[in-house]
Amino acid sequence: MGTGSMPVGTGEPLDKERSRICRKARDYIRGHHYPQDAVSIAILDTNIVLDWFVFRDPACAPLAAAIESGGLRWLASRWMRDELEHVIGRGLGGRWLTDWQQLAPRWDRWAEEASPPQVAPATRLHCIDPQDQPFIDLALAAGADWLVSRDRALLKLARRAATRGLRVVPPAAWEASLPAC
Repeated sequence: MGTGSMPVGTGEPLDKERSRICRKARDYIRGHHYPQDAVSIAILDTNIVLDWFVFRDPACAPLAAAIESGGLRWLASRWMRDELEHVIGRGLGGRWLTDWQQLAPRWDRWAEEASPPQVAPATRLHCIDPQDQPFIDLALAAGADWLVSRDRALLKLARRAATRGLRVVPPAAWEASLPAC
């Protein structure tokens, strides 16, 4: 879909729809006050970061607004940064021409670097995709409230992670899981 394309069923240009969603998310977040000790922690997988930074997916707008306003802390390890840099370096194809130098300042501004946890195998929630294991490990070790992902291997861990206080959700479910004010 090119610039000015129409989203299905809305009759509005895509950029206009994105702007409306972003304004709505910003206004929602600004209407809430977040004491520093009450700020929740989220881990974002690589595809969610791409959706936010590169693709500007409207489903990620409330999540991005929460991070940008200080209402949500985004923790990431050096490995996660390196993985994103690697994915960007491989190229995203088509019209999504970007390079790491464009995205690094945004990462540096919003991501809070955390050391990779040392997780004992007996206590680990095992992910069937080894590339996704660092996300679940960091989320549990850091006491994160959310792990935001669309990855099936991570979403399959949602029920077991919930018993440890971690919600593994896609972006739209993250917004829906916020407490009503």
